[in-house]
Order: sequence, then C-alpha cells, then structure tokens
Amino acid sequence: MTLARASVYFPAIYPAERRATEGVVAALRHLRILAAFALLLLPSRFPLQMQYQGASLIALPVLPSLPPAQAVHSSLRVVSGTIARNATLEKVLGEILGPTHIHYLVQTARPIYNLAQLSVGHPFDVTLGPDGLLAAFSYGIDELRTLRVKRNGDGLEAHVETREYDCRTEVVSGTITSSLFGAVADAGENDLLAFDLAAIFEWDVDFNTELQPGDSFRVAVEKMFLDGRFSRYGRILSARLDRGSRVLRAVRFEGEEGGRAEYYTPDGVPLRKTFLRSPLKFSRISSRFSLARLHPILKTVRPHLGVDYAAPIGTPVRAAADGVVVAAGWSGGYGKVVQLRHARGLQTLYGHLSRIDVRMGQRVAQGDLVGAVGMTGLATGPHLDYRTLRNGVFVNPLTIQPPPAEPVPASARAAFDEVRDGELALLEPREARLAR
Repeated sequence: MTLARASVYFPAIYPAERRATEGVVAALRHLRILAAFALLLLPSRFPLQMQYQGASLIALPVLPSLPPAQAVHSSLRVVSGTIARNATLEKVLGEILGPTHIHYLVQTARPIYNLAQLSVGHPFDVTLGPDGLLAAFSYGIDELRTLRVKRNGDGLEAHVETREYDCRTEVVSGTITSSLFGAVADAGENDLLAFDLAAIFEWDVDFNTELQPGDSFRVAVEKMFLDGRFSRYGRILSARLDRGSRVLRAVRFEGEEGGRAEYYTPDGVPLRKTFLRSPLKFSRISSRFSLARLHPILKTVRPHLGVDYAAPIGTPVRAAADGVVVAAGWSGGYGKVVQLRHARGLQTLYGHLSRIDVRMGQRVAQGDLVGAVGMTGLATGPHLDYRTLRNGVFVNPLTIQPPPAEPVPASARAAFDEVRDGELALLEPREARLAR
C-alpha cells in the first residue's frame, strides 16, 4: 500500500467563536453601544490563513470565518452514496457541510487529487463528528485508489490509499455449441474473456461465420482479485483454438524492452495481419458476395459485390487496415459511405452507415472507428455493406489473402523461445505439468 499525503492546517477558531458570541450577548445586556463596536471589530480578530504542509509551505489568501458550528450530536454521523450524473462536490455535500467547509476539503485534497474530477457511480463517505463538523471523507478514485481526508487536530489531512490486485493465472477451456459467448459463459466466465480471445485470433478467424459446433478453446489468463473476489481479467498469456482439424495457438511476447506486446504463433509469426477478417467484432452475415442476387428492394437480379453484416444500428465499424480516407459522405443507394485506400492497390468501402466518424484525407489505423452500422440509402434493415477492391476491381472480402507479417527478429529469437515454452506449458493439463 502506498500513501500520498497533503495537509491543510487552520487555527482552532470554533471555541473562540463561541466565547466571542457569549461575550457579545453579555455586553449587550450591560452596554449595547460597546457591544455594537465590538461586533464591528470581530472579523479582524480572527483572520484565517491556510498553509500546505509538505515539501514547502505555501501561504494562501485570508479566508472568511467558518460558519457557526452545527448542533452537537451524541455520536458520529456517516453519510454514504455514489456520485450522480452531472454532480459536483457542492451538490453532493451541500446539505451536509457549509460552503466554507467544502472549500477547506477541496483545498486539502488538491495537491494529490482534484475533487472537481468526480466520476459517475464512484462511491463516497462523509463522517461528521459529535460537534457536527467534518471528521472524515473518502472518495473512490478508481478500483485501486481511494482518497481519504480526516480531521487532524486543528486541520485536515489527506492521503491516497493504493491497493494492489492479487493476480492469479488460471486456465479456462470450453467447447462451442452455438457461439464463443455461449461457450465462455458455460465455462463460468463473462463476455469480456470472449472479446479478448476473439481479438487475438480475429485475423485468422471470422467469429461471426466460421466457428462450428464442436470447436473448442483453451486459454491461460491472468485473473485479478481484490479482497478475495474476482475483479477483472488481466493478460491472456497463451491460447489455443481448435477448429476441426485446424489448430491455432498464440503466445504473448513483448519483444525488446519497452516494445509493444503482440501475439505470435509458436514459430514466431505475428497473428496480427494487415487486414482484419471482419470490420465488425460480432455480427452475422445476411448476404454474401455474389454476381447475381435478387435485390430485396429493386426486385431485380444484379451483382452484390460485397458482404452484408447484420447488426444493430450504432454498432461500431472498424477500419480493416491502415489507410487514408478517400471518400466520406452520401453515395446514392449506398447511403452514408466511407471509402479507404490501403497499400498494395487495396481499397475498402463501408456502406449504409448511420454515422460517419472520419473525414476526407484523414489517416486511420487498423481497428480505428470509421462510423456506425445503419440503414441509410436502399436498405431493408440495419446492416453494414462491406466491399473490397484490388486495383479497382471488386473482390470477395472473405477470400482476400493479406500480405504476410514480419516474424520475430533473430536478435529476439532466444528470448521468444523461452517465453513461448513457458506460456504454452500453461495450456497443458495440470497432470502433465506436474509430471515434468
């Protein structure tokens, strides 16, 4: 656990204010003129200066006196909740603390966390002391960090508490009956693992169309736990996908120090290729590439030189490869369309979009969002019309063979072999590993 601290100290003026008030009341009983004169001088008797205690002391401008103390309670009062949409600290604590108290709280926390940056749904707790004043405050910055502010003598002190995950590597396996999502759920895991697994093999497998019942997977994945409870998935270290007689395996390797982590085959060939198999992560094919198809609206037989992916309106559409936007706008029956130019004479088109997220001349990287699924133009339902051209001629997107990627360089081969052997061993049954 690591702590980052900041402190704000101010004079203990609460008892002084009460004594001053009693003096005023007594003076009013005996001499009203002197009492009025004393009231005029009272603010100058209690100047309030704040300073940060840390590497250096910073004098702040004189602040107004604190509001009168609230009625004394017999016990601590704790108020808990979560941050609502469009909430500010003033809105959250306005019914509990006065504006000056909130100001002190913000100033105390500012050196280590800006309380103007509140996130929807994050938890907070406020503890009021027996005197009705702030005793403690906490705010969940994220899953691992919590801002804590507490009263310390005559001031407030803040620190950030940091926890660490308990990381465990586990092996998850499953068999496809209907979909990858269903198989992952049957294994007792959630959809995020299915997304992560599909992202590894998406250059070799179109998970919308190519998985068959009986296909299987096995994956060694880090699981992150907090307080003994599963929190989230970490890195997938290795994975295996069996598709009939074809076996795909992947190992994670970061290469040289500071290099980007990639997934490779056991032979050191990157799984990442220049073209994605599908511009949508998950959907279904509603119409394939054909030279003679009955148009559903025009009722005439004509070529359909692309692949239609049925998906809900708003589904993100990704660039299939690195490229430049050469068209972005309306194109007759094709509706809202984006056209990208790629290397080696290849182009891709994305039609019937509900939204366009790029502009003419913009460079995009593989996987960047170019728009969203829609049904603009001549369309009977929401879908993406995805097309590919090679040297100006339409070709079937499902059969295009992307250029090969560069393998692990010779200088990193020894390190790769060591990592590969360790990560692939994780996929072996436990009995086989113990027998080694």
